[in-house]
Amino acid sequence: MRSVFFYTAARVGIFIATGALLALFGARGVLLLLLALLISGIISFVLLSGQRDAMSSAVTKGWTSRRKKFEQMRTKEDA
Repeated sequence: MRSVFFYTAARVGIFIATGALLALFGARGVLLLLLALLISGIISFVLLSGQRDAMSSAVTKGWTSRRKKFEQMRTKEDA
């Protein structure tokens, strides 16, 4: 789960930094938000690919583990 929190925090940090930089250059309001979303998304896609893979792996492992436990409980209940 740590990788999920790290990836999310990194995405938020990149968004805030991008928004602050755009605000310094004069973007305001909706334009600021849209440009910050677009630019931070592109930056995150490039810079955070390793963290995204780690997060995906963690989520998949957790999901598989929960599914396995559910199947075991369901089988136990049927017996």
